[in-house]
Amino acid sequence: MNDIKIKKLSKRFGDKVVLDGLDLTLKHGEISCIMGESGCGKSTLIKLILGLYTPDAGEIEGVPARLSAVFQEDRLCEDFSALTNVRLAAARGVTADQIKADFAALGLDGNEKTPARALSGGMRRRVALIRALRADAELIILDEPFAGLDEATHAAAAEYIKSRRKERTVIVVTHDAADAALLGAVTVYRM
Repeated sequence: MNDIKIKKLSKRFGDKVVLDGLDLTLKHGEISCIMGESGCGKSTLIKLILGLYTPDAGEIEGVPARLSAVFQEDRLCEDFSALTNVRLAAARGVTADQIKADFAALGLDGNEKTPARALSGGMRRRVALIRALRADAELIILDEPFAGLDEATHAAAAEYIKSRRKERTVIVVTHDAADAALLGAVTVYRM
């Protein structure tokens, strides 16, 4: 696998310039954090990496074919159970028992059959994390992965991410330097 190389990347929406000539290298197999204040272009950058937006200029090289993501919105299937939401994206061979163990690790045991619409915001976020990390992905992108989590759950989620990433490249968007430290991020890029 290759590093992800971002070269002279620019993106604007109407008259608003969001990214202007951004250069950045994200190392393969590492946890990298992209930090900055709200509105500085962090989410736009990951949507460009995911191919959801097209850059106005510049290029992105080295993005693998298999990707998973947690967006700022959890994007769960509302009528499906929490377990089914994870199974929809889980890699081939991942069993229901393994997913149930993930639920237990994140304090969600007993909620496997609960429809997504009935979960609290923090519970929804944890289901989205499990889904992203159980996917057969080479690159995992997490946009504000700890939003809505209390301190204890925040720490458990960080441990879960580190234990389940399996040497895959992880890009975490955050505005909190403590998140980068908690995840053991090797590269921290400030926008």
